[in-house]
Amino acid sequence: MKEKYIFETKMEVRDYECDVEGIVNNAIYLHYLEHTRHRFLQSTGLSFAKMHERGIDPVVARMNLQYKTPLRCDDILISRLWIEKQGIRYIFHQDIFRESDQRLSLRATVELACLINGKLGNSEEYDNAFAPYYPKDE
Repeated sequence: MKEKYIFETKMEVRDYECDVEGIVNNAIYLHYLEHTRHRFLQSTGLSFAKMHERGIDPVVARMNLQYKTPLRCDDILISRLWIEKQGIRYIFHQDIFRESDQRLSLRATVELACLINGKLGNSEEYDNAFAPYYPKDE
C-alpha cells in the first residue's frame, strides 16, 4: 500500500518516558499521537483551544494501536499521518518511525468525532480545513 502521508513532525524520546526495560512506555505513544494531531491542526490554521471556546471539541471515539519496534531514550521519532472522513468521524492514520533506521515503531488508527456544544455533529470548520487533505480516488 502506498502511504498517503500529509503531515509529519519530529520528537525526541525523553528519559522519563521510558520504563525499567529502557523502552518507551506504551501509554506515552498516545501523547506522541495526540501532539502530532494538534500540530497538524495548527498547520491548517485552526486552534484546538479557540475551537473549544466556540463549543467545538473533537473527541477520540476509538483507537487501534499496533506496537512494532520499541523506541528508547534519546531516539528521534518521526510521527506521520494522513486523514480521511467516514460519516461524522475523522479517521487519522498515524505511523511513528525511529529516525535512525526508519523502522516502524507504531501504527495507529485514531477515530475522532466532534461535539458541537456537547452534541455529536459535523464541524464545518474542521471539514473545510481537512478537505484538501483527504485521499483522492486513484
